[in-house]
Amino acid sequence: MIEEAKSYQGVRDFAFFVVNFNYSKAEYNQLTELEKAFIYKAYEDKVVNESTFARNAHLNAIVNSKRKKNKKFIDLFKKSRKKVDKEFNQNAESIIKQTEENEGKSWVDKIYSMSGQKRPTKKGGR
Repeated sequence: MIEEAKSYQGVRDFAFFVVNFNYSKAEYNQLTELEKAFIYKAYEDKVVNESTFARNAHLNAIVNSKRKKNKKFIDLFKKSRKKVDKEFNQNAESIIKQTEENEGKSWVDKIYSMSGQKRPTKKGGR
């Protein structure tokens, strides 16, 4: 039984990559064993993080639902107390304005199209 399972290991690995990452047979065959191991580890970390976030959200919801009257809600995520880097934001804003002057706002349309969304239209005739 163990020998039979080992003979299908490559097929199982390929099926995992097809289902989870949409790889073709050619793309899968180009990966080295080391790359496959790192992809497996990254996928495992992703699943663990998502499970942890879901657990924390559920526990937080339960605690908040059972809190006493007039007691403050517990936030799921702590608010960051970092100061905003004003110089970085000003530089980014100037780059965006310069790009809009040169190329227009087509970059906004590209972002919407790449994410598969439609650009919202203004209502009220402004």
